Amino acid sequence: MKAIIVEKTGGPEVLQCLERPVSAPKAGEALVRLEAIGVNFIDVYHRTGLYPLPMPFVPGSEAAGIIEAVGPDVIEVAVGDRVAYAMVPGAYAELAIVPAARLVKVPPTMTAKQAAAAMLQGMTAHYLTTSTYALKKGDWALVHAAAGGVGLLLIQMAKRIGARVIGTVSTE
Repeated sequence: MKAIIVEKTGGPEVLQCLERPVSAPKAGEALVRLEAIGVNFIDVYHRTGLYPLPMPFVPGSEAAGIIEAVGPDVIEVAVGDRVAYAMVPGAYAELAIVPAARLVKVPPTMTAKQAAAAMLQGMTAHYLTTSTYALKKGDWALVHAAAGGVGLLLIQMAKRIGARVIGTVSTE
């Protein structure tokens, strides 16, 4: 399979497209043929070494695709399921081995691009509206960077709850 590999930290020039062997999924894992990936700023932090990962590595931590194989004892998903995931390194590739417990089935009305793009930012926005502070109808929510991915989702979630939202952005 083809994958983007980082063998040393640096700028975009350290990204290499190389062939890598495909592993079979072990117990509790699934092999996912990736259809779309999310690109996040943390990928830059990994590539530059600000947030170090063991070398060499395949960047990217969220994606969506179709299950090609499952390891022993996997009951969460089956071959052919459409799935998405986040927080598992290795998404800049054609295939990824992912812990089955990290996979979320994608509804038929959602595209792979939508699913891949919404995972990490969606979980962040959900966490902020439910765990950091459980927003309630009538609460005020100040959203900085309201035009970014997390900001846009945060506004939608807050408004759905019934909160009043003020958003800030960097430009007019």
